[in-house]
Amino acid sequence: MQTIKILLFSGLGAAAVYLTAGLGLTLLSPLAEDEPAADPALFDGLRQPATPPPTPRLYQARDGAALHYRAYPAAGGAERILVLIHGSGSHGAYLATLARAVAAAGLAHVYTPDLRGHGTAPARRGDVDYIGQLEDDLDDFLARLRRAHPRASLVLGGHSSGGGLVIRHAGGDPEIKADGYLLLAPYLHHKAPTYRPDAGWARPDVPRLIGLSLLNRVGITAFNDRRAIRFNMPRAARDGTQTLTYTYRLQVSLHPRDDYAADLAALAAPTLVLVGENDETFRANAYPAVFRDAAPDAEVRLLPEVGHLDLVAAPAALAAVKGWLRELD
Repeated sequence: MQTIKILLFSGLGAAAVYLTAGLGLTLLSPLAEDEPAADPALFDGLRQPATPPPTPRLYQARDGAALHYRAYPAAGGAERILVLIHGSGSHGAYLATLARAVAAAGLAHVYTPDLRGHGTAPARRGDVDYIGQLEDDLDDFLARLRRAHPRASLVLGGHSSGGGLVIRHAGGDPEIKADGYLLLAPYLHHKAPTYRPDAGWARPDVPRLIGLSLLNRVGITAFNDRRAIRFNMPRAARDGTQTLTYTYRLQVSLHPRDDYAADLAALAAPTLVLVGENDETFRANAYPAVFRDAAPDAEVRLLPEVGHLDLVAAPAALAAVKGWLRELD
């Protein structure tokens, strides 16, 4: 009986520590906004191509929300679907060059959804309703595509944080499983060797992230709508459609889980990972070892003279993606 009481009070003590620390870090940690803006040249890769992307279409998620996507039908038809997920702060329009290249080559029907909380006019910019909602939305979208293309194989791809969502989706319990994965400089985790804390344009509120994580461990989610990360994008690189802050629940929904290696190990299908050697946001040379340990069947290629945001339109990347898709046939 005495042992049970000790364990009970120890558990309550730990919960109290989590609660006190979590509330303190969450409520007393504002996001600074007075630092100099990042170099506008860093964002050249996010500019929409000269030829405008297709007009967005709508699909309905399970909660009734109307979400946008763009479609690039394959020339001559195809028996493959490629879904490309955009990275942080933006939406699917900047993926048009890659999407058009694949579709024009007749290699896949390409679709680029705008994630909930993003795009030209989201219901609540930078927020979702709960952790994991982006995975549910993705399953709803993939189910729609499966109905439209019942005999087509499915390749799920993503750039930067979009690649992180693809990995998270694979490592969860997806309703729709992919037949292949295309990861373009994917975000893995802040504890992964690929993470570079002193570079890039994302400005996480680390104390608040820690505090909210502690609160979530004891089941307190009431503060998950607090802003947890800001994107330091200069005005010269914006067109009014960017999403410059994320709530905690959106930030967590977009990235692999803390056991990111387990999520990587769930990539149980042909996988191509492309990273520019000049990536300004992540440590490019760390990707091969991470995937060799966690997902040894994945093919990792480092592309010379390519950065993080220009990866999605670099000629070397377009050639690599098209060549890999042909190999899948």
